[in-house]
Amino acid sequence: MLIVLTLVAGLLTPAHQAPLAVPGAEHVVTAKLADLTTAGTVASGHTDPADWAGLHASGTVNPTGVPGIQLDGYFPDTSATNTNHGWNHDAQFVIRLPDRWNGGLIVTGAPGNREQYANDYTISDYVLSRGYAFVATDKGNTSPEFHTDGREPGDAIAEWNQRVTQLTVAAKAVARRRYGRAPARTYMMGMSNGGYLVRWQLENRGWLYDGGVDYEGTLWSVDHDNLLTFLPAALRAYPDDPAGVRAAGFPEGSEFLWPYHYANFWQLTARIYQQEMDPSYTGDPADYDYHARKPYAAVAKIALTGRITKPLITLHGTLDCLLPISKDSDQYAEMVGPNRPFRYHRIEGGNHFDGLVDSYPDGLRPMVPEVRDALVELEQWVGAR
Repeated sequence: MLIVLTLVAGLLTPAHQAPLAVPGAEHVVTAKLADLTTAGTVASGHTDPADWAGLHASGTVNPTGVPGIQLDGYFPDTSATNTNHGWNHDAQFVIRLPDRWNGGLIVTGAPGNREQYANDYTISDYVLSRGYAFVATDKGNTSPEFHTDGREPGDAIAEWNQRVTQLTVAAKAVARRRYGRAPARTYMMGMSNGGYLVRWQLENRGWLYDGGVDYEGTLWSVDHDNLLTFLPAALRAYPDDPAGVRAAGFPEGSEFLWPYHYANFWQLTARIYQQEMDPSYTGDPADYDYHARKPYAAVAKIALTGRITKPLITLHGTLDCLLPISKDSDQYAEMVGPNRPFRYHRIEGGNHFDGLVDSYPDGLRPMVPEVRDALVELEQWVGAR
């Protein structure tokens, strides 16, 4: 159960003691916490460890001891895939406001089809320790059934982008009320589907941000490769045709990771995105033919262009076996081109899931430390502009 905030005399200056409202939110619960990091929020019930399971290696070291205010709530929505807090309501968010603020705001969206706490261990703990306010959205729909949201193909993913924009605007207002001034810097960070959100926001809502870090962001493009092209090809080839799997984009040297990804991700991921983009298709995910089916209108609704308007740092592991680097960030880097504010780091030995580093410590390199370094790089880059 979340704790209702009681403002302590002297904690805030008199001008800032008004209750913290979230513009546009339908429901908000506020708590004053001794520690906003996962070291504290696991014990207090202000996070969900299942939401970030598998996204970090066991050796990841996180800071602790960041007191502040947490707001949990949701915006009006008609879908109910997110069961957190027993609310059974989508468009849930979390906002964390450290007592010692550096003037910055970090905005995130959930990776995969996870919920709003998915970035808590990998991103929130670190940025809170650096003094940032942190916010995250569940993107407006969750779970492998996310595609049941929306009226038309592509609508569920299109909502993700709308929810990020909505939360960013609201969070800036909340920070202004809490601290008496608007954020001086607003950055977006995210992985996988959350990385896609970073790219889309910097292409389409650049005025809200000062820059972003995306790692292993999902590439959606009508004319380039996407999940609907390379995953069916890999499914058709595996396990009898290793050369065919490599031709689908999965690099030589990554073969030891294929059984796990085949069993847990390739078919499921292909199926749910086929249902989102082309719901009339009812065949085997391996038999899907993107250019024969032509779900171009749905993909165009959410497509990336590469036309970023603010500094972006993209990182991608060379051994990513869910979104292979040659079919994703290599192509996105080409889309961005040499004349936009973009830096691209190919991380040798990086995989999509840092949790697999524990199983293959000699074969994989964790991505999370690289992402944290990228935030520092972004701070220096934007500060120097």
